[in-house]
Amino acid sequence: MFRSFKEMEEAVLGRGLKKRIALAGAHDEDALSAVVFAKRKQLVEAVLIGNVEIIKNLLRDMNEPEEDYDFIECYEETEAANIAFTMVKNKEADVPMKGLMQTSSFMRAILNKEKYGFVKDGDLLSQATVLETEGRLMIITDCAVNIAPSYTEKVKIVKNALSLAKRLEIEKPNVAVITPVEVVNPNIQSTIDAAMLSKAGDRGQIKNCIIDGPLALDNALSEEACKHKGIESPVAGKADILLVPDLCTGNVLTKALVHFADIQSGGILLGTSVPVVMTSRSDKPENKFFAILSAVL
Repeated sequence: MFRSFKEMEEAVLGRGLKKRIALAGAHDEDALSAVVFAKRKQLVEAVLIGNVEIIKNLLRDMNEPEEDYDFIECYEETEAANIAFTMVKNKEADVPMKGLMQTSSFMRAILNKEKYGFVKDGDLLSQATVLETEGRLMIITDCAVNIAPSYTEKVKIVKNALSLAKRLEIEKPNVAVITPVEVVNPNIQSTIDAAMLSKAGDRGQIKNCIIDGPLALDNALSEEACKHKGIESPVAGKADILLVPDLCTGNVLTKALVHFADIQSGGILLGTSVPVVMTSRSDKPENKFFAILSAVL
């Protein structure tokens, strides 16, 4: 079990897991600097798609030799995303990465099953953010893709997150199903979904984890909070995965942790047949690097 991004990096380097990134919209200082940092650490090679003049100027400012990269001129973001995904489909790159562009432009390429087929029928695309906190790694999902997931979609989101947890060498993850309150309330659908997910875990319908809910966030993170409220939970204070009720909750939570608490994080897409890096345009370069690291792993 990796306890930090540093341990993850050491494992990736030790396994020789070097990948080729296709950065769409590479004329962005933060995204480009994350790729440069990963390249300097021998984690990736890269093809840079976008305004080549701006990209090369940025590389010069970083004292980075431009001959170490391949360039593709492209000024339109949808086209840039399609170029990146086409390269991955044709085995000319391993990981498509979103640079300076709208999330919707990048998502349209991912979801084009006829052209790329990176999301198989029956699978669900979801996002997860890996956080380093209190000497361990934690996953929050879904913070960027599924707006108001149904119970069935939440099952798939959990299973996607479990596949990531396995990569992080978390043997049997504790999954906390987050809701506003810790009791089932028929007027709050997320609490009903949480109870169903918890029972599905008890009966082996969701395997290889311990899942409990409904749990308010304090209950998932603190055993003391559960004791104070009289709640018995095998997940309390030991959650490895936080399943949020909807996109708004996950988006606000992860951005608050990054911008208020300066917690290190990296976001990654799950449910795809290839690793995909899709970070927020406002993410710090180091967090974009952690997203690259998670994708390479």
